[in-house]
Order: sequence, then C-alpha cells, then structure tokens
Amino acid sequence: MTTRTVGEPIARREDPRLLTGQGRFLDDIGSAALAAAFVRSPHAHARIVDIDVTDALAVDGLVAIYTHDDLPGRVGETLPVLIPHEALTHGRTACPLAKNEVNHVGEAIVMVVATDRYLAEDACERIRVDYELLPPVVGIEAARDGDLLVHDDVPGNVSAHLVQETGDARAAIDTAPRVLDLDLEIERSASTPLEGRGVHARWDGDDHSLRVYTSTQASTSVRAALAAKLELPLDRVEVIAPDVGGGFGVKIVHPWPEEVLVAWAAIMLGQEVKWTEDRREHFVSAAHERGQLQHVRVGYDDDGHLLGLDVTIWHDNGAYTPYGIIVPIITTTQLLGPYKPGAYRAEFHSLYTNTVAVTPYRGAGRPQGCFAMERTMDAIAADLGLDRAVVRERNFIGPDEMPYDHGLTFQDGRPLIYDSGDYPATLAKVKKLIGWDEFEAIRDEARAAGRRVGIGLGCYVEGTGVGPYEGGFVKVETDGTVVVATGLTTQGQGHQTVFAQVVADELGVALDDVVVTTGDTRRFGYAVGTFASRAAVMSGNAVALAARKVRQKALRIAGEALEADPRDLEIVDGVVQVKGVPGATIPLRTAAVLSNPLRYAFDAESQRATQFAAPADPDRPPVADDDEPGLEGTDYYSPPRSTFANGMHAAIVETDPETAEISILRYCVVHDCGTLINPRIVQGQIHGGVAQGVGGALYEKLVYDDAGQLLNASFMDFLMPYASEIPVIETDHLQTPSPLNPLGIKGAGEAGVIPVSAVLASAIEDAESSQGIRISRMPISPSELYHLRAEATNEEGDS
Repeated sequence: MTTRTVGEPIARREDPRLLTGQGRFLDDIGSAALAAAFVRSPHAHARIVDIDVTDALAVDGLVAIYTHDDLPGRVGETLPVLIPHEALTHGRTACPLAKNEVNHVGEAIVMVVATDRYLAEDACERIRVDYELLPPVVGIEAARDGDLLVHDDVPGNVSAHLVQETGDARAAIDTAPRVLDLDLEIERSASTPLEGRGVHARWDGDDHSLRVYTSTQASTSVRAALAAKLELPLDRVEVIAPDVGGGFGVKIVHPWPEEVLVAWAAIMLGQEVKWTEDRREHFVSAAHERGQLQHVRVGYDDDGHLLGLDVTIWHDNGAYTPYGIIVPIITTTQLLGPYKPGAYRAEFHSLYTNTVAVTPYRGAGRPQGCFAMERTMDAIAADLGLDRAVVRERNFIGPDEMPYDHGLTFQDGRPLIYDSGDYPATLAKVKKLIGWDEFEAIRDEARAAGRRVGIGLGCYVEGTGVGPYEGGFVKVETDGTVVVATGLTTQGQGHQTVFAQVVADELGVALDDVVVTTGDTRRFGYAVGTFASRAAVMSGNAVALAARKVRQKALRIAGEALEADPRDLEIVDGVVQVKGVPGATIPLRTAAVLSNPLRYAFDAESQRATQFAAPADPDRPPVADDDEPGLEGTDYYSPPRSTFANGMHAAIVETDPETAEISILRYCVVHDCGTLINPRIVQGQIHGGVAQGVGGALYEKLVYDDAGQLLNASFMDFLMPYASEIPVIETDHLQTPSPLNPLGIKGAGEAGVIPVSAVLASAIEDAESSQGIRISRMPISPSELYHLRAEATNEEGDS
C-alpha cells in the first residue's frame, strides 16, 4: 500500500525555498518597470479646491501625472461594494483617485509615474493641492451622535442597520430571575502583514492582453474586477499572485485603487508599471478592523442558564464600505459561540468615520463577538459565585443536538446551522491541559509569596469554508508527475503541502511526485479566494474530487491495457496493479501516455499511444464521445452551507503588584477542525493566530486624534509583541468530522486569534480579583491596568 500522508505532520514543502531567499514576491518582479507613487491626503476630511502640478513637470524622469479628471469612463467611477446587502442602505466607496472630496488621511488624489520610485516621490512632493477643510468625524461616539457627517447624503453616518432575532429576547430578559448589563469595547487595529500591497502590470499591445501580478488573496476576483473596470474581455486579462508575504484579510479587498490605476497606466503608456506600498501607506491607505462598542443585556436563572440575550453593537466601518458589512454580521452571529442563548436578539449599526476603511482582519468580527459572549459568561459566574467553566458547560449545545439551527442567517446568506462538534469534550480537554481544577492551590501559593496570578477561559465556534465554490485541476503527466492547480491564493498557509497530501492519497502516488500551483488565472480561471478559513475545506475537497476523476480514468485505461476489470485494480506507489496478481501492472505514467492517442511518436514511451502500436476496434473512435484526451480531471466543490469549527483556550497570567505589567505564564489551546490533513500546519496556524491575538489583547491599537490623524502609523509607534512576549503555546486536538464535505474538514486558519482577548481579560480580572476590577475594554496595557486599580481604590474609599 502507498503510505498515506493525510493526517501526518509532514514538514512544509515550501519552506526550504522561502527560508533560503528564493521566494519571488511582488517587488522582485518588474525591475525595469516604470514606478508609480501617489499624492495622498494629509487631511481626514476636506474638499479638493485645486491641484497644481506645474512644479512637478520639471522633474527629470517624469513620465505621467494623473488626477481624477484624467480617468476615462469606468476607470474613474467609484469602486464596487463587493458584497451588497439589503441592510447596507447607504454603502459608499471611493474613486480610484479622489474626485472632489477626501474622507480620510491617506486617500489617493494624484498618481505619478516616473522612471523610478525616487523620482516619482520627488514629483509627488512638488504637487500642490489646495483644500477646504471640513470637520472630521472621529470615533464611534462622534459618528453615533450624528452632529457631523462623513458623507452629506448619509443621515446619522449609518451605512447599515440590521436586526436578527430568535424568540422574544427582551421579554425573556424582563421576566428572568437575574439580569445583567455590560458595556464593552474593542479598539481598532490592523493586519500589518510583513509585505504590504503591490501591483505590477504589463500590456501587450499586439494581442491586446493584460498581465497583472498583485499581492492579493483573490487573483481570479481581481481579474474579473479589472476586466470590468478596464472594459476588457475576461480572457484578455491574466492575474497572478506570486509569493505573498502575508495577507490576514487586508488583501482580500479588490480591486484596490492602485490595482486599477497601475493596470490602466500600463495600457496608456504601453510600458510595464509597478507600485509597491511602503509601511506608512499601508497604515493610512489600506484597511483596519476590530473597532466596536457593545452593549449586552442578559437574563438568566439562579443556576446560570441563559434565558435571553440582547446585544447591540456600534461598528466603526471607517470612511467607506468596500467589503460591505460582513464584519458586523459575523460578530452578531458568531457571538453565540457553543452556547444555547435562549431567546436572542442582535442589532448592529455600522457607522462612517473619517478614518481608514474597515474590512476583515484575521478573525473578521469573531474576536469582538467572542469577547462580548465570554465577558458575559464571566459576569454571570461572578454574580452567582459559580465556577466559570461550570456556567459555560451548563449552556453548551450538546453533541447529540447536532446539527444545531440557531435560526439566524450567517455571512454566506445561508442558515446558521452548526454541523458538528463535542463542546463538553473540548472543555474537558482544555481544563486538563491547563490544570483548571488544580489552580486554586497555585493561586494560594502565589499569594503567599506576594504574587498575583489568574486563570482565564474562552470558548468559540468559527464558521469556516464559506461558499460559493472552489475548483481543482489534477493531471498526470507522461513522466509520472502529478500537476495540481486551484484558483485560490496562498499567503503562507502551506497549500503546496496540504493539497499535495490530499491528491497523493487519492491517487496512490508519492508526495514528491505532486506539484501544486495556486493563485494563477492562467492555470485555473474560476475561484473565489483565500479567506474565512476556507482553503482546506473548499480547495481541499475540490482537488480530492478532481483526483478521484483521474483515478477512475486511470483504472479504466489500465484495465483495457491489462485486460482486467477496473474494480480489480488498485494504484500503489504510482503503479496500477491487479489486486493479488504480482507482475500484472502498468505505471500510472503509462496510463497517461495511453490516455492521449497519438499520430506521432516523440520518444519510446509515446510509441505506445500511436495508431499502429496495438490492434484497435475499427468501430470505435480513438477518443470516445464521452471522453477527452489526457489523464486529467477538473471538479468543483460547492457546500450547502458553512462548516463550523470550534475550540477553547485557557491562560494563566501574572500581574505585577507595583508596575501592573502583565505576563502570560501559560497558554493552552484545544481545537476541533474536523479531519486533520496536516497536524503540524494546523499547529502552526494556531500558534500564529494566538500571537496575533496576544498583540490585539495587550499591545496593538491604532490611535487617532480629534483631527483624524493616525498618531502611530509606523512600526516605531504601533506596538507589536516580539517572540519574547509570546508564550509557549500548548495544544491538543479533537476531531469531529464535518458531514458536509467528502473529507470531513473544517477550517483552522483564524481559530488561534478569536478568543485571546476574552481569555486574557478573564485571566487578568481573575489575577486582580482582590481589587474588584472589571475589564470591559481591550487591548489593555500596564498603564491602563494601573489606572483601573486606582479607580477601584478610589471607589472603595468613596464607599
């Protein structure tokens, strides 16, 4: 039997190339291309009165200057709202270059093209833009007040308002034995991948074709968007994602203004054009996420069972809504986690501010929802004097209740129905891993030594594998190489390893014989993209289905050659053989040769497929009516609805009694993503997610002043954790396969980040229990914890 690889912790095949400097990223492409740079608004809100380019014309090496007035037809129109929704009644997007008004610092106004980036930047500095300043709207409170407007035609700054409800939550709460109200806040942050955005475009005037390289999470979607914007036939546009140095959601947006403009400039100038984003540009002109205010009202009984839950969220969507309202939809639906809430009502208002647009960032609304739900669970436990784990378990959906229908609509427009999971088993695992039941002794020992330690817990359910579809192509070459292609893109997830494992097992070939390509529209033209923990679920199943087609064809061809029934054949180590009959074999590569009837022989192997090589049935065509040449197959996987992974994290922290410094002593994760293709890669995804979660909980936040200026738009000022701040992450897994797809897979890409703020808030609050501190806002810094202590002391003195 061929050694199976699915489920094995195989090392990533990509790493030797990437770690030895052989990666090919966007800025490695087009060294001879013209360079683009942009004049961006220094103001958060202003009308453009005049643009004077006179002084820039004297710059040697200048090639072109473009303002909005130069953009023809659809090129100059507003960018699309990618995901329309009936609740998004006032969706607004920017033009590629600002037309009359700018709505955040960093909005592009002028594009300059020169022979190199230095000269393009020099020309930008010489362009004078006159502004009429307008009052900015900064922060959710200011947007909610509605005294000032971001867009004159959007009343109250409300882009969208949506309510989803099951049962009568308010009535259930009003009649509940116990009621709590919580006001919570998650502050704004950003993805900040190691590689920013970038695009390189080349126009072939002879055949009127455009090739674009872009650092994206959705190459096929960029292709469709550019074809529409530039009014080109789709088959005249190629889009390729080279190696991409991280995405985390920000690169799922498409088309970015720069993608449209660079491609259009390449057509206009008949030369290659490239733009690579610098770090400040990324901070002020890409996208942010996370910022929300939340009000939770919950009713429950004396045992902690939820009876009714009413949540209102005010979501900061920045100046524009290019990705619709997916983030707050996810927050209000994924907030429920593994619990039965009783009656549930969720309402959100998505609000405009004069800040950078908000689009999904790893977790995409789930960390905010998890924070709201888990803080609520902790508050109920505190009110009742119960163990926090006990309150959670009393409200779990049971494994025998799967599939569980919440009666809501998820971000994919499909019902919010959990497909599988065993939440009590996950809780038992994480409690054992962290030593939950033994922690009181540890706390007592620490207190005796004058130390403050605390333990926290957080649970989550993550919708993964959202549709509508992904496809896969598998082909066996005549040398035995198996070529695999899928249209979604890769930003470090290990797709070249994982998809090769799936195909190798399906075909019975060696892993080293499989070559995987992603994100290249020349290889696979129809796809959706890499986001929402969907790659393994969607493309994993698609390449498996395609490989099964290839396997069936290979067995049929081999059966004809061996004069055997295909049902009696198997493929072992790349060789088709009759089960139990030694020597009755044919290599898979030979089946590939025979799959393509030839007139001409190019080598000794191909002679076997020519017309005189073997007797043929004169009444049958060489290629049957229902067949086609080549040992290859294409298939698509389209799910009925999302799969739902789940997990639980627990942490032990220490807070310094004097300085309020917060240290994470232990961090444990138990995760259930169904069938594990590669445990090592899943573990890496969890580790990376937890690292980002720690950043979001303790360090990373974007700070705007009242004028809409981003005060920490650099890595000197935007605080991120180093490896020294990330604890050793202890992991365990539970596997409850999904019944919704052939491989039983659920996603894992965002799991690590989702509950971290909730877990650490719980642990810090527990460490500070003697102070009576309640943590309602994240991230939290030592100085903020210090001030919370002072406030608690003052309140105690006043009482």
